Amino acid sequence: MTETPTKTMNDALSKVVKRLHYPLEVMLQCVRWYAAYPLSLRNLEEMMAERGVSVDHTTVHRWAVKMLPVLALMLRRRKRPVGLSWRMDETYVKVAGQWKYLYRAVDKAGQTIDFLLRAHRDYAAARCFFERAIDLHGVPEKITIDKSGANTAAIQGMRADSGADIEMRQSKYLNNLIEQDHRAVKRLTRPMLGFKNFRCARALIAGIETMHMIKKGQLDAIKDRASSSADQFYSLAF
Repeated sequence: MTETPTKTMNDALSKVVKRLHYPLEVMLQCVRWYAAYPLSLRNLEEMMAERGVSVDHTTVHRWAVKMLPVLALMLRRRKRPVGLSWRMDETYVKVAGQWKYLYRAVDKAGQTIDFLLRAHRDYAAARCFFERAIDLHGVPEKITIDKSGANTAAIQGMRADSGADIEMRQSKYLNNLIEQDHRAVKRLTRPMLGFKNFRCARALIAGIETMHMIKKGQLDAIKDRASSSADQFYSLAF
């Protein structure tokens, strides 16, 4: 880490790390590397050994599953506002040998709006994603999707239920932005060779998306501190 934290750890993170017997700086560095770079757990084990820290790759995995959801929640509380024109799409993620669906959306500037891992690609999943995103950012003016019937029905259902005036566009060309953004996430999940179960997948994807948003500059600046991606990630712990 670039700086040894001196602030008090937030309560939520304190609860999940209280029985983890390594320095916080070591654990945070490992989980940041795992969320930020296309590294396997064994890569991280070797990298830490080169730095004189003996830690098993399964231990790093346990740290990531416990800590990354907490840090992701902290980012949601400090996330910058996004634009009112959204591009939404879903991509595939393998969990326990089966394909699951990662719903994602960005605004027209490429800023991440939200993400949600679901077991099925259907109306309920799409509706849940849109409601979660709107709870976080408010009602958009436009949502661009592909020709998915489930996504179309979810937007129509929200408009009918709430009376929200949301323009829906179906355009493969306009949705290239979100499809390209999927690649940044898939590049990091690939070395993980699939996820063992849904809980692990949800936790680790939350960390990957968190680091991805930090790199895009979506976290509120840290007052009176350097604003590197590493510093911003570590600031979520305090």
